[in-house]
Amino acid sequence: MISFSSLQTPRTRSLPLKLHQISHCFSSFPPAFLSFKSRNQTSIPPSFRIRAIDAAQPYDYEAQIYNRFEKSTKLKIAVVGFGNFGQFLARTLVKQGHTVLAHSRSNYSDAARKLGVSFFFDPDDLCEEHPEVILLCTSIISTESVLKSLPVQRLKRNTLFVDVLSVKEFPRNLFLQILPPEFDVLCTHPMFGPESGKNGWKDLQFVYDKVRIGCEESRVNRCERFLKVFAQEGCRMVEMSCAEHDRYAAESQFITHTMGRVLEKFGLDSTPINTKGYDTLLSLVENTSGDSFDLYYGLFMYNKNAMEQLERLDMAFESLKKQLFGHLHDVLRKQLFENAEGFEVLQERPMLPKLPENGAAVEPPSETMR
Repeated sequence: MISFSSLQTPRTRSLPLKLHQISHCFSSFPPAFLSFKSRNQTSIPPSFRIRAIDAAQPYDYEAQIYNRFEKSTKLKIAVVGFGNFGQFLARTLVKQGHTVLAHSRSNYSDAARKLGVSFFFDPDDLCEEHPEVILLCTSIISTESVLKSLPVQRLKRNTLFVDVLSVKEFPRNLFLQILPPEFDVLCTHPMFGPESGKNGWKDLQFVYDKVRIGCEESRVNRCERFLKVFAQEGCRMVEMSCAEHDRYAAESQFITHTMGRVLEKFGLDSTPINTKGYDTLLSLVENTSGDSFDLYYGLFMYNKNAMEQLERLDMAFESLKKQLFGHLHDVLRKQLFENAEGFEVLQERPMLPKLPENGAAVEPPSETMR
């Protein structure tokens, strides 16, 4: 028979309590999970109360705050036309932390993977990702066909469409005609390319026109976030209308490309005695010849001011030739006639006699006419 006296009340083992590494921050106010008091008796100020440290995702408030911040500052951008210029812009977009998708008629999946870009062969799959921005980096002459081929019905109805063409009135009118009125439209022109912008975009000009941006705060902020991509790289941001841009571009960009291609056909070669001006011409030929002829043709075909500039250039060249030849004529006349006064005047030879009438005898010539 067991005696009750032999039974001993088991002693409670006191387990060593391992303090969290941040517990030393609360010397005055012990954390709630270290206190044996009831919740009502806790005297910890709300600002010091710990919610979750390295907790599961639904309770990780730090991660949630970070995700909200990322969403408010970063964009999901779909680059349509992932050629040389599209990849050039994508590098900076990825570097700034934006999510970049890409689609092109050619297979650029390897180039996209190296840049950290998701490449889509099918435009339907691209649009179903619901990008916030569709960035058209196509050639001028293919813009209309590419835009019409996009399944815009799969996009969110307020998606922002942006172009980077060297002409502006043409894509503006195209966007307004083809896209539903719910879509936002931003026409832009980075006044640089892979060659001129390879060492950075600081102080390079970026022209833009907010053609149609919704008045909702989210849509206004989205447009500003996209423009910030270029402002953050140090671009000189220039806001002007599409019509004004095309007028200035015809006077500068189209003439620059025209002169570069004329000199290319002329066949400029470097010499052992190049002047700085000649080196500038060689550089002009190199920069313009690196662009496709489609780009140059687009500058002519889709800018109504280009034909006027081409005619003015032709007239200027003819005027210059006339000025040269006119000056040369004056020099030759001076050389020919400056000593005319010192020449002896030749004796006048007698005129031929009057022709006889029909049937009359011809008189022999006189001595003076021999």
